[in-house]
Amino acid sequence: MTTSASPYGQYPITHHVFFWLKNPGSKEDRDKLVEGVKTLAKIETVRELRVGIGADTEARDVIDKSWAVSELMFFSDLAGQTAYQADPIHLEFVKNYSHLWEKVVVYDVVNV
Repeated sequence: MTTSASPYGQYPITHHVFFWLKNPGSKEDRDKLVEGVKTLAKIETVRELRVGIGADTEARDVIDKSWAVSELMFFSDLAGQTAYQADPIHLEFVKNYSHLWEKVVVYDVVNV
C-alpha cells in the first residue's frame, strides 16, 4: 500500500545502483564514495536520493552483503532518468569517483 508521503506513489521510475569497492575493506574509500554519490542529489531531475551501506542484519541465503554502497534514486519519468545519465554532475561523479569501484550493478524499475 502506498501513501502520499511515499516516493513510490509520486515517482514511478526507480534507479537502484550497487557499488563494489576495489578495496572492499577500506572505510575511507567507502566514505569517499558515499560523499560522491550524495552530490548526485543536485541533479534537477533526481526527485529523491537515498544512499546506504549494508545493514547488519542476520545472515540468510537470500541476502547479498557483498556490495559496499547503494544509491536509490526516484524520477518522475523516463525522460528525467535519461537526462540524469547525461547531466554534467553525473559525468563529473563518474570521472572523480570511478577509481574507487571495481563493479557496479544497476536496476532500473518502472512501478506497476
